[in-house]
Amino acid sequence: MEAKQNSFYVTTPIYYVNDVPHIGHAYTTLAADVLARYKRLAENRVFFLTGIDEHGQKVQEAAKKKGIDPIAHCNEMVVPFQNLWKKFNFSHNDFIRTTEERHMKVVQNILQYLYEKGDIYQDSYNGWYCMYEEIFLTEKDLVEGNCPVCNRPVSQISESNYFFRMGKYQEWLIDYINTHDDFIQPKSRRNEVLGFLNNKLGDLCISRPKERLSWGIPLPFDENYVTYVWFDALLNYISASGYLSDPDGFQSLWDTAIHLIGKDILTTHAVYWPTMLKAIGLNPPKTIFAHGWWTAEGKKMSKSIGNVVEPNALVETYGVDQVRYFLLREVPFGLDGDFSQSALINRINSDLANDLGNLLSRTLTMIKKYFDSVIPEPDTVLKEDTVLAQKSEAMQKEIDKQINSFNFQKALISIWGFLGDVNKYIDDSAPWNLAKEKNEKRLSTVMYHTAESLRILAIILSPFLPGTSRKIWNQLGINDEFDSQGLEDLKWGALKPGTRTDIKEQLFPRIEDKTKEEKPMKEQKEDKEPSLSTIDDLMKLSLRAGRIIKAEKVEKSKKLIKLEVDLGEETRTVVAGIAESYSPDVLIGKDIILVANLKPATIMGIESNGMVLAGETDGEIILATFEKEVKPGSKIK
Repeated sequence: MEAKQNSFYVTTPIYYVNDVPHIGHAYTTLAADVLARYKRLAENRVFFLTGIDEHGQKVQEAAKKKGIDPIAHCNEMVVPFQNLWKKFNFSHNDFIRTTEERHMKVVQNILQYLYEKGDIYQDSYNGWYCMYEEIFLTEKDLVEGNCPVCNRPVSQISESNYFFRMGKYQEWLIDYINTHDDFIQPKSRRNEVLGFLNNKLGDLCISRPKERLSWGIPLPFDENYVTYVWFDALLNYISASGYLSDPDGFQSLWDTAIHLIGKDILTTHAVYWPTMLKAIGLNPPKTIFAHGWWTAEGKKMSKSIGNVVEPNALVETYGVDQVRYFLLREVPFGLDGDFSQSALINRINSDLANDLGNLLSRTLTMIKKYFDSVIPEPDTVLKEDTVLAQKSEAMQKEIDKQINSFNFQKALISIWGFLGDVNKYIDDSAPWNLAKEKNEKRLSTVMYHTAESLRILAIILSPFLPGTSRKIWNQLGINDEFDSQGLEDLKWGALKPGTRTDIKEQLFPRIEDKTKEEKPMKEQKEDKEPSLSTIDDLMKLSLRAGRIIKAEKVEKSKKLIKLEVDLGEETRTVVAGIAESYSPDVLIGKDIILVANLKPATIMGIESNGMVLAGETDGEIILATFEKEVKPGSKIK
């Protein structure tokens, strides 16, 4: 690799080859893909790594049951991952398998170095062992006599093994975490690791005897042992990026390394891994970000109850960009998320079909009708045109900030905020009236600015919706190569008048929600005097300050408005019966009080998560708010 400035290195975990790809695997890799694509737009030298962990006892046992060699088993099991990555349109630069020679060479090189340094030593082990998780456990680790990770029975073993002096680096690691705020994210995970390190850190067993496990990388200094699967697996992050083969190129990448992982493997990445790196003279990665888990309809995914979300079927049913959008838009990256088909369908119909798809369709339809499908030359620019360009620039700055902070949801909210601005610009400018008035100069300017907004949206959406972005680009008829576009091309006014547009199929056909829906909540009038409540009743309510960041009327309803409410660390969708007193545009930016711990309710097919507090005077609804600005998410006391 040639060393350059502005490098960017992002990794996923290497997924265990015995697993079947599930939504969690796709989620982590999707987040890495968005980061990689965005950094390429910024003209960084990007290296995006993913792959498969192929050693260990479970692989050996699975191959034995099939009557085949472990490598043959791995060759079969890796295919579903590779196929799913293609289906999701992931843009990884490398896909590593830990059975590759380049990886095994690095592992053995480091083992030999640490052994000669004295950081690896041989000792006897007597205690508990979980064969499924392939980990040693102390008596206090056990939960009712079982493995605390998988809840399976454990075995008591006594054997000689090799150990890495992990405990030697405990104080260094604590100090490093405390002096590098960006190292472990989000903050809750950082605190979790520091809590773990409050206890004495033992040494790490890094071998298994060949008589018990033969499927692994042999220790270079003792042929009777193979390497423990986690010590082997973690080293993939440097073996694939040129640790031995290109030291200069490797170092420029490693200084920027971002590890995206699930929270279940936080300890191995935030404790084992940095101590291993310190021992071989390397700094830890720049950031380890541990995201949450996905549940299904409020329940933990489990094969036994049949609620595992299968990503292949999801993409085949709803479309790849639809699924990409939902996974990153539905919950803040880092928190747990709940998957439901109803929520996915609502996102597709509302955000993708109504907002983005309709904007492209109405724009190209009017250009076809008024200008024979040719982008017109703008005339005099008015204040509202300049404001639209300024909002585009503000959106770009916000997206850069949010993506670099792993706030993919807020980045998408910002994009959709600009989408709303463009749709409002069309509504306020009313091109159909300008056409009736034969005001062609103003009409030309309005349609040019609308089309230019779509050009910018195509580029800025490409990290999230790469297929959709290309479709928008092609329908706009732009001749410039789409793959060559970058953040520098987001400057306003680059769309060339005279470009011939090409209306094609809908971006996002609406989907009928066949899942069971609850009927809208009926208005109830209380005739009797309500019973008195106690302070305990009041304390059960969680009242939070929220800020409305998006508002739109609910179709086929005169009273309902769908709100997107910023609560600080999360965004809630709330349906409120305030449409007769407030128009959507005046609600944007308004601070409100939200009852945040109500059971979700499905209203007109939309899942509502909370209730807005309001009063009523002479039939007019008045939202409860504050005299001064309050930070979203603040508790109301």
